[in-house]
Amino acid sequence: MLRLRRRQRLRRKEALTLIQTIKQELGVEIAGPDEPLELAEADSWRLILVKGKAVGFLAGDRPFLTVRGLLTYKPAIRFVTVDMGAVKFVANGADVMAPGIVDADTSINVGDFVWIRDERNKQPLAVGEALLSGKDMIAAESGKAVRSIHFVGDKLWNLESEEPKKPEAHEESSPQEED
Repeated sequence: MLRLRRRQRLRRKEALTLIQTIKQELGVEIAGPDEPLELAEADSWRLILVKGKAVGFLAGDRPFLTVRGLLTYKPAIRFVTVDMGAVKFVANGADVMAPGIVDADTSINVGDFVWIRDERNKQPLAVGEALLSGKDMIAAESGKAVRSIHFVGDKLWNLESEEPKKPEAHEESSPQEED
């Protein structure tokens, strides 16, 4: 179970830099210029929080959106589309193999963070690091194309649904007798 720790509010200049970098990478704005951003840690993850929700992460100094962030902000670039046969594997954390790729953003370079979506619904399934360029992913017939980093159902995905457990109220009641 992941727990957020070391939450800190970013200075305005730091927040603007993160917002601008994500906008350059994915074409979406995760917050307005006056909206506070926080950084937090959870296991080995360094997370970007907007309104208390983990919408992004930092790998080194490179920010990218989490799967929940992708669902919220709906970027139209840096995607890799997989066929429906690959969905169950990708959604369970498997790396993306070239034969399962039906489309990709051709501006992707090796080493870029990308998001993986299914061909039918175009919904995000995972986030990974490109091992091939976007053009090469489409053309390749074998081999690994994307190394999976974060996926639907992993600990980071479940972070949002984890709520602190409330102590249960124990009511003492006497058994009622039936007449």
